[in-house]
Amino acid sequence: MTDQSADWTAIAAKVIALGAPVLGTALGGPLGGAAGAILANALGVAPEPAAVGASLSEAATSDEQAARATVQAAEADWAKAMAQIGAAQVNAVGETMRAEAASGDPLQRWWRPLYALELTMIECPAFALALGHALWDGAADRINGFATLSGLLMTYMAARFGVLGVYVTGRSREKCAARGQSSGGVLGDIVKAVTKKK
Repeated sequence: MTDQSADWTAIAAKVIALGAPVLGTALGGPLGGAAGAILANALGVAPEPAAVGASLSEAATSDEQAARATVQAAEADWAKAMAQIGAAQVNAVGETMRAEAASGDPLQRWWRPLYALELTMIECPAFALALGHALWDGAADRINGFATLSGLLMTYMAARFGVLGVYVTGRSREKCAARGQSSGGVLGDIVKAVTKKK
């Protein structure tokens, strides 16, 4: 009887013990479901932790060498899927940069770079210099002022960097959609790579 409480993290230790540390580490991380789908495909079972765990235990008990070979083959498939995704992402980033460089709209081409430069080359150094100067001078009133405003400053910087991140992500998705490319993120790309192999 399968253990319904089993999860990918519990299976990770078995996979590592069978000589597939990369796949095992992936099972214990945020991409555990995608790694589990590849392992399930190699074992020929449903991509569910309980089914994979039971099949893995049974295989290791009956023929450990065969189980090792299966798990290591799944790890090789995982490495191939990650390599394909990495290559696709590098290509997509390069195409996005080329499209942005070729764009005729000055605002579209320069808004994000200017925003990022102003934030990282002016605002952040200015705050750091002001705080450093206050510490160097030992100015208790200025240091206390920074301490009092630290929560506000952290919120402000988080919002500024958040805006930049949202803009970058949104702009990348718009460009991918315009070219008919996937914008489902890493997990979506892994799932597509796994289903494409079947």
